[in-house]
Amino acid sequence: MADTPGAERSFGLDDADLAVHPTIYAPDAFAGQTVLVTGGAGGIGRAVAWLLGRLGARVVMAGRDPEKLEGAAAAMRARGLAVRAHAVDIREPDAVQALFDGIAAEEGHIDMLVNSAGGQFPKEAIDIPAKGWNAVVNTNLNGTWHAMQAAARAWRDAERPGSIVNIVVVTTHGLYGVAHTVAARSGVVGLSRTLAVEWAPLGIRVNCIAPGAIETPGWRVYSPEAVATYATSNPMMRNGTVWEIAEAVAYLGGPSAAYVTGEVLNVAGGAQLWGETWTVPKPGYFKL
Repeated sequence: MADTPGAERSFGLDDADLAVHPTIYAPDAFAGQTVLVTGGAGGIGRAVAWLLGRLGARVVMAGRDPEKLEGAAAAMRARGLAVRAHAVDIREPDAVQALFDGIAAEEGHIDMLVNSAGGQFPKEAIDIPAKGWNAVVNTNLNGTWHAMQAAARAWRDAERPGSIVNIVVVTTHGLYGVAHTVAARSGVVGLSRTLAVEWAPLGIRVNCIAPGAIETPGWRVYSPEAVATYATSNPMMRNGTVWEIAEAVAYLGGPSAAYVTGEVLNVAGGAQLWGETWTVPKPGYFKL
């Protein structure tokens, strides 16, 4: 969405954009399916919820902030989409299980889980406090695991197949200033590869999407100096959009990727091959 002169930058697409943004997928591509999106009120999660809802899915949005969740869900309902909002702290296993119990009562089952919940803050690694490190790892790694395990148990017990897509980060190039999330998301990648094998007999696919520099409202926590460099952090020399991630989720999590599991799809403009991203000001030592 274009920014209004003099106004704070919006950083990404808003609900009005997401409601009408063109898509390559057929309107009924996910008809009859139920999808749970954690972090559903956030930038990427919100776009995923909008796209899959527009493609016919019943969407369950989960997150910690009830007000933000309901606002996101209300915008989708106003467009005639089927969506529910559930507040949950994914760091708490009992809360995650209660979420799945509630979904079972309301919807019967889910067909796909999209783990988009997470968070981090920019900080040089040497100065990250223990509390901050633990908070990020607990959300981004442990919270993702709690949701994955609860979904897999539900599918196993119901003898149903399922699909999981985890939103991670590009771990094969330079991403600096967020060591805590790099550690946590790298853990999710390794975990996903292991579970793709262990859960294949259950008909459960597990994959990851690694976004590059995707413009979202979360960019407000980064320094303007850092944000100004993001468009040159990859060979394509541009920032990505949340819609590009959402369409990748639709591919990897849906029937189009029925023979794909244990993969990490980089949607990063080639950043996994060349480039670097600093979420804190780049030290003079590295400025050539």
